[in-house]
Amino acid sequence: MIRVKRIGFLSFGHYQPVPGSVARTARDALVQTIELAVAAEELGIDGAYVRVHHFAPQLASPFPLLAAIGARTSRIEIGTAVIDMRYENPFSAVELASAADLISGGRLQLGISRGSPETALRGYESFGFVPAESETDADMARRHTEVFRAALAGAGVAMSNPQMTGLQQPLAVEPRSPGLSERIWWGAGTRASAVWTAEQGMNLMSSTLLTEDTGVPFDQLQAEQIRMFRDAWGEAGHEREPRVSISRSVIPIIDDETRRYFGASARANRSDQVGHLDGGLARFGRSFVGEPDLIAAELAQDEAVQLADTVLVTVPNQLGVDFNARILESINRDIKPALG
Repeated sequence: MIRVKRIGFLSFGHYQPVPGSVARTARDALVQTIELAVAAEELGIDGAYVRVHHFAPQLASPFPLLAAIGARTSRIEIGTAVIDMRYENPFSAVELASAADLISGGRLQLGISRGSPETALRGYESFGFVPAESETDADMARRHTEVFRAALAGAGVAMSNPQMTGLQQPLAVEPRSPGLSERIWWGAGTRASAVWTAEQGMNLMSSTLLTEDTGVPFDQLQAEQIRMFRDAWGEAGHEREPRVSISRSVIPIIDDETRRYFGASARANRSDQVGHLDGGLARFGRSFVGEPDLIAAELAQDEAVQLADTVLVTVPNQLGVDFNARILESINRDIKPALG
């Protein structure tokens, strides 16, 4: 059964003053992301998501941006895919995420993870976060996540000042946004981390990269990851139904401009790539470039696409709002119907 219900766009928010780039400055990238979200909502797209990178000319601080998108839109989901929790103060993150969610009326889908290789070497240490003795950076990210989720659920994390309140009692972080704690997604790069995600009661977010390889095509490996997640979710006995999102690189060739930029990619050998990342083998999913009907047929045969309820399509944001709005319009009109 094909289970895709939502299509969203995912922007990395690159900016650089190079030929062909419309996003030449950080302001360009931020403002254009807001404008693309507004356009996407008008086109019927279901989600506007941003990737977070530090020490790089890309989107970095998501919550002011998502709050601005939330204020300019009324229906579209807004989210992150993903935030590197090695860099986050859990309590500040709760304040910022809750504020953005309240501004949007409860539309925030918060993708977080243990992080991936970054431009800076141990950049999280410059943000003031150092793994404890015998703790890895991944352990630290999960510790930050545990504290973040507890605070988001309303746990008392500081004692009140009796001189101010007349009482001494635990205080929760404010503001609080009801329901946000159930809209946390974990970016899992392996089957094992997907099982852990289910055990923790978080939704699953899986990208175009898996940090393991078994020799099978990417979509089949990712489909196995999703099935293991859902099996583990059922075994854990959680009451609600989980959500699963995956990412795909999708560029329909619809006019002379898309053909000029991506026509060569459409004719190239489009297959998975296997390489070394973080000390081990990783499998990168293929891109889908070509005529819309061809892409629709290919995605309909993608096993992971069939199992997910949300597909995030990455956009070449440096080509501008108008270019990407046309791409999203074609995806929504010509490709989404074939996915259910």
